[in-house]
Amino acid sequence: MKAKHQRLILAAVALCGVGGAGVLAASALRDEAAYFRTPAEIQAGKAEVGEAMRLGGMVAAGSIRHQPDGVTIRFVATDGKASIPVEYKGIVPDLFAENAGMVADGRMRADGTFVADRILAKHDERYMPPQMGDMPKAMKAAPKA
Repeated sequence: MKAKHQRLILAAVALCGVGGAGVLAASALRDEAAYFRTPAEIQAGKAEVGEAMRLGGMVAAGSIRHQPDGVTIRFVATDGKASIPVEYKGIVPDLFAENAGMVADGRMRADGTFVADRILAKHDERYMPPQMGDMPKAMKAAPKA
């Protein structure tokens, strides 16, 4: 074979390798991509059963129910327009509470329940960790040098 043909074959093999790697990467990203949805969007039919997504909203007042197994929690997520029942097995964040914001990663079940794999509690920009206690008040009261 001539050197020109060898380079052409090498370029074709390299192109196929790069293309194959791109297809694998796109496939992995598609499986991991989670679209953010609100309860209203889910009830409007913008989410399919089994589709990986993030559900964002508020925990409805009086909806948190701890199950007898000690690890499962059920609650209702709402955005003020619609509500979705949520089921989660695991430890919830310290900031998780009724009337608090949350984001849950998971999938919709055929019965209309969102099964969460992970829950994140949202907080506003003024959040202070409990360990800080009254430190901000003490700092304001401290005399300036």
